[in-house]
Amino acid sequence: MSHAWMPASPCGDGCLTSGAPSVGVVRRAGRLCAAVGVVFVALLVAPLLVVLPGRQRVVRLVFRGVLAAFGVRLVVHGGLDGSGRGALVVNNHISWLDIVGINAVRPMRALAKKEIAGWPVLGGLVSRAGNIFLDRERLSTLPATMAELAEALRGGSLVSVTPEGTTWCGRASGRFRPATFQAAIDGGVPVRPVALRYRLADGRETTEPAFIGPESLIASLRRVARLRGLVLEVFVCPEIAPGRAADRRELAALAEAAVHSALGTAGVLPRIPAPRPATAGQSKQNSLPSGSAITM
Repeated sequence: MSHAWMPASPCGDGCLTSGAPSVGVVRRAGRLCAAVGVVFVALLVAPLLVVLPGRQRVVRLVFRGVLAAFGVRLVVHGGLDGSGRGALVVNNHISWLDIVGINAVRPMRALAKKEIAGWPVLGGLVSRAGNIFLDRERLSTLPATMAELAEALRGGSLVSVTPEGTTWCGRASGRFRPATFQAAIDGGVPVRPVALRYRLADGRETTEPAFIGPESLIASLRRVARLRGLVLEVFVCPEIAPGRAADRRELAALAEAAVHSALGTAGVLPRIPAPRPATAGQSKQNSLPSGSAITM
């Protein structure tokens, strides 16, 4: 099946900022090995989490361990407490690091493309988290997936979704597509917008963690591993209560506006640089390179 129904981002290699400080080759290799080690240990202890208390705390530590392995400092503005009530958690989508950062704040389920299960380093960890998987090859499964999402929300789960449907560089962003917001309406739960920003230790914003263009996941992992002083800022916006929006389109617009307000980008139309030519050996761009995915 063609992926014409999926969103596409114009962001590419030309969007990547330059001048970021980097670490040496040995430290880069050490970071990648440390990340693999954290995930491996997490997979070993995963069966015990079913019977042991404090599961949420352990899972949070695992994801924070992945961030620490890559040298990423997490800065959180606000709290993301489910309080036993389901909520649709939506965020702008920049990198594969997004889902790590969200779960480092508050472990939760996610609506994710099924290809993530086969990812190196993160695939096994994400698969064990009870996620709802979307089959992009079979559009006919979308209604059943949305029904499963609504049921999870009604059951009290926090579920993370990236309604842009694909990754953007961070300086530019996509529209929040309304399909998944219908699940929040059907489930009678609030929407919790979350805004993400990547910057360096000196405060400069950087697009280098973005997973965009034709590169492979391995290439993106290696680029993040070489960055020195990377900071992931997470802004938890006020929840949008059930019934506040007339329909899913208005609900999507409210969530999108909240994210832009938190980032200070409301009303800004960023310039998108022309993508650089792909180098030999690079894979074609995946229209949904990371995280969750629903369009419509």
